[in-house]
Amino acid sequence: MDKNIEEIIKEMARDGKIPCAVCFKLAEKYNISKKEVGKILNRLGIKVSQCQLGLFK
Repeated sequence: MDKNIEEIIKEMARDGKIPCAVCFKLAEKYNISKKEVGKILNRLGIKVSQCQLGLFK
C-alpha cells in the first residue's frame, strides 16, 4: 500500500469531517475495525459526519 490509512483519511476529510459511511468502507477495505478507524479519527482531530445512527450531524 502506497499510503497509510491516516493519509487516506486526511485526504478524504472535508472541513475536519468525514462521513460515517466512508469510515465503514475504509474499515472494510483496509481490514481494520471500525473502533480502530475511530481511534485514528480522534488522533487526527477529524469528526464523523452524517452518522448512520443519527448520533453525529
